[in-house]
Amino acid sequence: MKIGIDARAILNPEKSAPSGVAHYVWHLVKNILEIDSPASPNRGEENQYVLFFDFKVRDKDVKKFARENVKIKFFPFSDYKKYMPGAYSEILGLATYARENLDILHVTSPLYRVPATYRGKIVTTFYDFAPYRVPELFPKISTARIKALYRFMAKKSDRIIAVSESTKKDAKEILGYPEKNISVVHNGIDKRFFEDCSTPAEKIKKDYGISGKYILFLGTLEPRKNLTRVLEGFAKFKNSFQGKFDYQLVVAGKRGWLFKEYFQQAEDLGIKNDVIFTGYVGGDDLKPLYCHAEFFVMPSLYEGFGQTIVEAMACGAPCLVSRVASIPEIAGDAALFVDPHDTEGIGKTMAKLAGDKNLREELSQKGREQAKKFSWGKCARETLEVYKNV
Repeated sequence: MKIGIDARAILNPEKSAPSGVAHYVWHLVKNILEIDSPASPNRGEENQYVLFFDFKVRDKDVKKFARENVKIKFFPFSDYKKYMPGAYSEILGLATYARENLDILHVTSPLYRVPATYRGKIVTTFYDFAPYRVPELFPKISTARIKALYRFMAKKSDRIIAVSESTKKDAKEILGYPEKNISVVHNGIDKRFFEDCSTPAEKIKKDYGISGKYILFLGTLEPRKNLTRVLEGFAKFKNSFQGKFDYQLVVAGKRGWLFKEYFQQAEDLGIKNDVIFTGYVGGDDLKPLYCHAEFFVMPSLYEGFGQTIVEAMACGAPCLVSRVASIPEIAGDAALFVDPHDTEGIGKTMAKLAGDKNLREELSQKGREQAKKFSWGKCARETLEVYKNV
């Protein structure tokens, strides 16, 4: 087969671990090419790959994907940050794809619109349906645009890859997409998260101004991640058990929509001195932050997969999560579950974890085993099967 993969999400994978779609595409492509390399002893039929990149990607990033069976193709435009006039994008996009005569085109996000006149076979990965399930958590203008792209790409796709059973259910219910044409392929996890942590707790704490024991929250600072209630729950935890638990809350993640509200909220709740906003954390600091946390909290309002939960479990961090969308599917019985709207319950569950070392150790062990169910190698093999079936 001649397989095209839209790899435009990969911007700068060398400096730090990519997030979101970029993280998925980077690991998917890397593992597919390892499995399907001409030198691989387990290689089946001979596939050829065309990787489509944005013209802004640096040469040294692209060289990582150089193989005998790989062709690198650059789009003559950039459209993931500012969108081009429709007709111009249609003409150039169609010309870029059409001259490759692909058997399969894998569109790695429904937000990467293919030209309406493209007639080849298309597989599209859908991650979540948050704009439909929790529209109040997104700006109205972007929500309308995302929904339009989702509907368009569902109609264009011969097969949808859903990253969880929850996302498959949403694709069927919301878009009316045929269930028989939806394949569930879970995301994977970097092997490095399972390795022993070489960075001492003292160093990572010093680097981020952490003075003692800490609870970790990691995610984009936006309403969907439910940070408002995490802060409220933490305040209840501190106030209800005054003096019993000397914990800080470390909030790690890049600034998203309405992020300024969280800084003000921490001050209003009287926990400003106990909350540390680190900003985006990547590279070598991410793993030790997980490893040295007393426990990890992610009572999100909606998740299509829950990548950070799997990473935390792999690092041995006990997890406090919400029972919504894909999270029970991904976390299994290896976490404590809360109602994401119940700040009293979040605070009490924090206290339960803080006060029970045996429970933390039990969840830590279960979490490591649960995380082993997810691998990028497995994700790549199952994705190759989807291509073959289509």
